[in-house]
Amino acid sequence: MIVTSLLTASVVWCLFYGRLPSPALGALCAALGIVLALLGRHAHGGVLTVDQIALKSRFGAVNAGLKTFGCVALILLASLSRSVLAPSVLFLLMSLLTAAGGVRWHDYLRMLSLPASFLLLSGLALLFEWSAAPSGVLNLRFFGGWLTVTAAAQAKAALVLAKALGAVSCLYFLSLSTPMSGIIRALRRAHVPAVVVELMVLIYRYLFLLLEMHGAMRDAAESRLGYSSFSLSVRTTGNLYANLFVRSFQRANACFDAMESRCYSGEIRFLETEKPVTLPQGLAAAALFLLILAAVLSGGVLPV
Repeated sequence: MIVTSLLTASVVWCLFYGRLPSPALGALCAALGIVLALLGRHAHGGVLTVDQIALKSRFGAVNAGLKTFGCVALILLASLSRSVLAPSVLFLLMSLLTAAGGVRWHDYLRMLSLPASFLLLSGLALLFEWSAAPSGVLNLRFFGGWLTVTAAAQAKAALVLAKALGAVSCLYFLSLSTPMSGIIRALRRAHVPAVVVELMVLIYRYLFLLLEMHGAMRDAAESRLGYSSFSLSVRTTGNLYANLFVRSFQRANACFDAMESRCYSGEIRFLETEKPVTLPQGLAAAALFLLILAAVLSGGVLPV
């Protein structure tokens, strides 16, 4: 979370440099970084899986198809916006809904830190341009030239980051409020090709198997002081991932043998309770869609 906090402060500084007074901008960046670091400082001792959170979500009783295709529609709608208003509102609302579903803020921010770090690094790449002469609102000397941040680059980076964060918040709301079985059922009803659905199920399952094996192997290495020095840590990490590669093939063969012994015919079925769409659910989804649509129209729509 520390890396994400530093990246967030750096990107915010570059985005608003020249638009806000330097003392106010510095205070904003420092406050934002400190808040993110404090909220994300908590970590669980074990692996907190997405399905564990989804099964406990207060929105678990909502129809999975409504959530799945509603999130897809919101992402597509926000991606057409010419301004940061619609995706920013979408990010805020979906984050609040995710927290209202029962996800604690430090858990949500900790899970959001990895994609956010990638997006913020991409934002820095969009902000800076190399120039032979200082020509932007922010200019830094760099190998005989200048790294500049122009007003156009600030606007472009802000729009791209807002859209990406809005889309990520939608996907997080979906995954943290809907078990994988519900999403699979919704995709099957939408006539997504069976091979795509089966691959998605198997990949999702094996990710957690690998994570479980990695955790057990790392705990075993730590109990043998495998990380007591830098050189030993490098050697232990190499051995760990080499063994994990071999064990993953062994575990995959064992799982496939178990599936065949249970008459696996190329299709995995889940027992799912029917959850019809209720009137309040439909009205809430329609209100959210209309709110984002109004935000998009207020800022203009990109040509399709």
